[in-house]
Formats: sequence, C-alpha cells, structure tokens
Amino acid sequence: MQSVLGSYAPILIFGALAIVISAAMLGMALFSGHQKPYPEKTTAYECGFEAFDDARRRFDVRFYLVAILFIIFDLEVAFLFPWAVSLSRIGYFGFFSMLGFLSVLGIGFLYEWRKGALDWD
Repeated sequence: MQSVLGSYAPILIFGALAIVISAAMLGMALFSGHQKPYPEKTTAYECGFEAFDDARRRFDVRFYLVAILFIIFDLEVAFLFPWAVSLSRIGYFGFFSMLGFLSVLGIGFLYEWRKGALDWD
C-alpha cells in the first residue's frame, strides 16, 4: 500500500505547487495592478458592445449561430489531422469512412449556407 501512495506523491506535489504558483500570480496581479478605469479603457473594443452594461441584455442569435458553426468545423479539423497522419495504415475503409464524415458535414454546411446562417446583415 505504501508503494502505491508513494507513486502518487509527485502528482500531489505538482498539483500543490501549481495551486500555490497560480494563487501567487493572481495575488500579485491584484495588488500591483491599477484598478482605476478611465474613459478610454471603458470604451467598446472589439465586440462593439459597451464595456459596462446590463449583463442580462439580449444578444443577437447570429452570435450563437456563428459560434456553433465555428465549433462544428473546428472539430472537423481536429478529426482530420489524426486521420491524415494514419491514412497509410487505415486503408480504404478509413478513407471512405472519412469521406462519409466529410460529406455529412458538407451537406450541413450547404444547408446552413442556403438558410442564410452565414449572412450577416
């Protein structure tokens, strides 16, 4: 039993060290940072919304559509890299399986395009 607990000691030490370092970094940023916002700092930056507004206001649904489409096609790319690396070992079955996967995603992309989800008016 002692050897099992001993093998977890480096993991526990690493976790404790990570917590201490992150707490120290957050504490230093809190104490050394300037907490006085000025008008230029509180202006709208990239998103176009006011920096300090009601957090419960409604957003346009197109923001969510674009985010969902980004996640879907980002996952597609995440699946393509391992497939491309192992293509020589998986053979024709893997090749046609990925073609089926890409065709389903392509049909979904064409559907979204035809519905106008990618148009920003």
